[in-house]
Amino acid sequence: MVITDIKVRKLFDEGPMKAIISVTFDGQLAVHDIKVINARDKYFIVMPSRKNPDNTYRDIVHPINAQFRGELEAAVIDAYNKELELVAAAGDAPVEDAPTDAEVEA
Repeated sequence: MVITDIKVRKLFDEGPMKAIISVTFDGQLAVHDIKVINARDKYFIVMPSRKNPDNTYRDIVHPINAQFRGELEAAVIDAYNKELELVAAAGDAPVEDAPTDAEVEA
């Protein structure tokens, strides 16, 4: 499976969530709402999830093995960093505030 496109949908200035990303695989399957998180001076991704009745979350799509997760995470974080460079070069591109929990769950 080849990552054919990565789009940074939203950037956030405040809080640990830094971006929401969409990834296209093989030009045929899109996965939306992958989140880029910064915690403890490290960036990582969180896959799209759904809230369960017991208030826990369950991924609705995820990599099956650690190797592919690493490839996906590296590609997404690289795309995020490139988008930050573009925003910095533009100088005036808006960066949104992080959404509330209700907005993330929707």
